[in-house]
Amino acid sequence: MKKLLTALVFTAVSASSFAAADSFAIDPTHTAARFEYNHLGFSNQEHRFDKTSGKITLDRTAKTASVDVVIDAKSVNTGYEVFNGHIQGEDFFSTAAHPTISFKSTSVKFEGDKPVSVEGNLTLKGVTKPVTLTLTHFTLQQHPMMKKDAIGANAVAKIKRSDFGMGKLAPYVSDDVSLSFSVEAIKE
Repeated sequence: MKKLLTALVFTAVSASSFAAADSFAIDPTHTAARFEYNHLGFSNQEHRFDKTSGKITLDRTAKTASVDVVIDAKSVNTGYEVFNGHIQGEDFFSTAAHPTISFKSTSVKFEGDKPVSVEGNLTLKGVTKPVTLTLTHFTLQQHPMMKKDAIGANAVAKIKRSDFGMGKLAPYVSDDVSLSFSVEAIKE
């Protein structure tokens, strides 16, 4: 009987440690991926992608997490239909050959209970490069309308578009591109 009780306790403890990671589905209606660059020295232009999906896993006890995001490159929104088509062309996003952009984390750094940066691989136009996302905001709380735990976060990063085979018109149109992400994800 003592062995059976010990086995049950061990099984319960083991099961709870495996169940500690929570999975969150990205809410596409409250998630935005944006990019900004300097245009001919005149102004900084900011555009966005309208379709984003993915998953975030978070284990608050172990202080581990993962991020897996897919962006529909054809959903680029510059506010001008002709320009949307232009930057989907071969010189830039090449969406006919590469319809998605992805980011997959390799590690997440925590300070206390909160993630502060995410290391990962960004795949853009068929080229994969390491990128660090710096979190400028993170919260985990119950969603007031869905009554489920939810994550909210903002992150920023900088890349060189030429690293991804998109260097046309540089340096007139800046090679440096700032990325920003607003993410909300609901516990599954």
